[in-house]
Formats: sequence, C-alpha cells, structure tokens
Amino acid sequence: MIKGLLFDYGGTIDTNGLHWAIVLKRAYAKQKIIISDELFNNAYSYGERSLAINPLVQPFHNFYDVLLLKVTEQFKYLSNNALHLNPADIELIANDCNQFARDTVQNAKSILQELSNKYPLVMVSNFYGNLNSVLKEFGILGFFEDVVESAIVGVRKPNPKIYQLGIERLALKPDQCMVVGDSFTKDIIPAKEIGCHTMWLRKQGWEDDFEHVVLSSKVISDIEIHDFSEITGKLLA
Repeated sequence: MIKGLLFDYGGTIDTNGLHWAIVLKRAYAKQKIIISDELFNNAYSYGERSLAINPLVQPFHNFYDVLLLKVTEQFKYLSNNALHLNPADIELIANDCNQFARDTVQNAKSILQELSNKYPLVMVSNFYGNLNSVLKEFGILGFFEDVVESAIVGVRKPNPKIYQLGIERLALKPDQCMVVGDSFTKDIIPAKEIGCHTMWLRKQGWEDDFEHVVLSSKVISDIEIHDFSEITGKLLA
C-alpha cells in the first residue's frame, strides 16, 4: 500500500526523462556549435564539478542563473581545449534550456497537483542549494511537504541515505513509499536498496553502457514508464 511519494527533480520533472546533457547539447546545436560527444560530455562533467565544488550558485538564484553558470563553465572548458566560441551564445543556450524546462514543468504541474491531493510528496534531489527558489519560481513548491537537497543535507545520490532522509520527512516506512526518478543508478537502485517501491521514468539517460547497468544490477523497478504523464494512470487508476 503506497502512502507517500518521493520525487527526483532534475531529469524527471524538468525534462520528462531526458538527461540534462542531452538537452544542453541540443541547445548547442541550435547555435551551430557542433562538437563531438566525448568533448561535450567532458565539458558537461567539468561544469557540474565546478558548480559542486565552488560556491557559484546562491540560494536566491533562479534556474536561468544556474544554466548561465553551467554553460559559462562548459565554455571555459571548451575554450581551454582550443574550441573558438562566441561568448554571446552562452545566454542564448541558457535561455533555450530555461524555456524548455519551464514548458516541461508546466506540463507536469497538473499531474503533481493531482498526486498531491492523494499522497504526501517529498522532493529528493542532487542540486546546488537553490532548489526551493527554483521550485517556487516554476510554481510547484507548494505540492511538496518537504525538499531534501544534496547541497543542504550533505548527502548525494546514489547514496541511499538521501532517500532515507526523504522517508523520514514523510514519517512512513520504506515499503509504504514509492520513488519516482529517471536515473536507474541514482534513483532506482538506492531506493530499492532501502526497501522502497520504484517507478522508473525510462526515456533517454546518460549512463555509460546503459543496458549493461540495468541488466547487471539485478534490480528490477516495480513500474516502468516512458512519459511523466503516465504516473497518474499507474497510481490513481
């Protein structure tokens, strides 16, 4: 009997299952910036590490601010690798991705509202310390009883302790909770490890040797969906 839901944010609610590296690379292509997958992936990883290590993101920053910082760090890496880029494209890429996220969250809004009428919801996310500001900006903060954010609690996925914190915020047992997320390794595996039910939004991830990760883990998600809109049909039918 499911009594509470734990939601991932990035890649689940704001992109409907697409990894942010994929969304960003598409935005690069719109600006005619065509680079190899390997070079872009390295730039993406560099940007993520920069934001994780350095206090670049502040609690009051909105999502556009985060994207601007991400892309600036990515451009820094690419420029250091002899790629000649136009700095003006940073804002264009950030704007494009911000609008994509805003539109996607808007589509998810009615689903979250419907679910919150039946279940308590808690957000569990690897984020930069400003997730409350982002959720408020996008108009969905009120659907969640609480927000467990890695930069605030000091625990990051795939460490299952971050999901344990979410369960404690719900004051439920693990087998009364369902975790909804897009990453098999960061959401589904740790959630199953602590005894939660899982719903995997399987669309287009960014994990190396994706099928191998799934098959070798010996973990099976309880429910598999391919679009965020399928959640209500699975839980409220």
